[in-house]
Amino acid sequence: MINVAVCGAAGRMGQTVCDAVQAADDLSLVGRADPLLDTALVDVLGDADVVVDFTTPDAAVENARTCLEAGVHCVMGTTGADFSALEGVGSANLFVAPNFAIGAVLMMELAQRVAPHMPECEIVELHHDRKLDAPSGTAKRTADLVRAAGGNVHEPIHSVRLPGLVAHQEVVFGGPGQTLTIRHDSTARESFMPGVLLAVRKVASLERSPTVGLEHLL
Repeated sequence: MINVAVCGAAGRMGQTVCDAVQAADDLSLVGRADPLLDTALVDVLGDADVVVDFTTPDAAVENARTCLEAGVHCVMGTTGADFSALEGVGSANLFVAPNFAIGAVLMMELAQRVAPHMPECEIVELHHDRKLDAPSGTAKRTADLVRAAGGNVHEPIHSVRLPGLVAHQEVVFGGPGQTLTIRHDSTARESFMPGVLLAVRKVASLERSPTVGLEHLL
């Protein structure tokens, strides 16, 4: 049994993670940290093997550092922060995912395959109006992967923030007389839960910390 605490537990993603952990036979929810619950991260570390963090970009790095220094593995779902300075910190592992949806990971993999053949590319990402960072972590990760594969990602990346959206992204490639669009849509936050639970189960066995990208766990 893996003991899991959730940081940002009162938020919409945090609540969904709590529900998913409670429904899993091999996981136990042992703590919920959130200012709205009047519970700090340090208050839930004692019983936790893994902390899942869905908070804010300005808090995420220190939250991860707190976990690692306490010997607690951290699965980070908060985007818009740079975790590179945490390499080698503490005795636990940090896993960071720009997107936990399996379909989004496949979208990025497909974009990498297209880039050498149709290098001209635009990225459009669309999210709910409460998302704090723009462009999204998924869009930035997609751009990095496409460029590494030989693509030319046009700037700026287009960010749309509207009520009614959850998480959506299009990668549009163009060539003479043709275009190719790869699109992924998360219409409910439950779409992220298989990836979150996969990370919770595998974070302790990572060979490198931080590890970035769900593709490393598939």
